[in-house]
Amino acid sequence: MSAQLRVAAVQTVAGGDVAANLAQAGDLVAAAAEAGAKLVLLPEYFGIFGARASDKVRAREADGDGPQQAFLSRAAREHGIVLVGGSVPIACDDPERVRSACLVYGQDGARLARYDKIHLFRFAQGDEAYDETRTIERGSEAVAFDAFGLSIGLSICYDVRFPELFRALG
Repeated sequence: MSAQLRVAAVQTVAGGDVAANLAQAGDLVAAAAEAGAKLVLLPEYFGIFGARASDKVRAREADGDGPQQAFLSRAAREHGIVLVGGSVPIACDDPERVRSACLVYGQDGARLARYDKIHLFRFAQGDEAYDETRTIERGSEAVAFDAFGLSIGLSICYDVRFPELFRALG
């Protein structure tokens, strides 16, 4: 008999209010855990998706300290799950930018991994333009973590278009 791992991909509709976003995510994580999920994944910017790209800079957290990181740790511990926080804006040396960090917390609430988004999105066509490099400092290393006997590679959004990221993990 083979062991099964139930994984839940949670979709949220985040806005500019971190506390409200975390409350919504908390309810959805709890529902996923109650349904038997042991690995729960939250989307990019589950905790803050403001009206402007700079809103995430204002909501940045010091590495290891802040409401989004505390939420991830607490939820993982309370539900006995491995919880992947799609991205959290983490402070960097540049006060105008953040690191877009995918954070993973284990069943005991301890952080297992941090991956900083490497491939930043840029688009311009006519009057429409978007450039993540204005508010995000690029990461530089591929990251995987071990859970449930698996090695799980991390990426954020646009990263999935670059298979060399995953080849770097071996």
